[in-house]
Amino acid sequence: MSLATKKWIFLKISTVILIPLMLWFIINLASLYDKSFNEILNFFTLQPSKLIFSLLLITAFFHSALSISEIFEDYLQDEKIKNVANKLLFLFAIIIPILTFIVIFKL
Repeated sequence: MSLATKKWIFLKISTVILIPLMLWFIINLASLYDKSFNEILNFFTLQPSKLIFSLLLITAFFHSALSISEIFEDYLQDEKIKNVANKLLFLFAIIIPILTFIVIFKL
């Protein structure tokens, strides 16, 4: 299986995973809209909310990294710049969710 096919499959899988996670997030965001800071903090300190929100962030960063990588492949002509851009993209796609995960689980 080629790399492009694997990327396409992972993009579709991450999309399917993101749909219920985004629905969960939108529903809970709407319910948290007029709550106080303590109630919002309480929501994010509950274990199920931490886990689901972390999964949402990790999947969203994975999905966006794959999508942006495809844009780099299509529109950047210079191979050096394309490789550096892809490596930086994947580095940030790993670092930012890990830092977010650490902050969420310290709550």
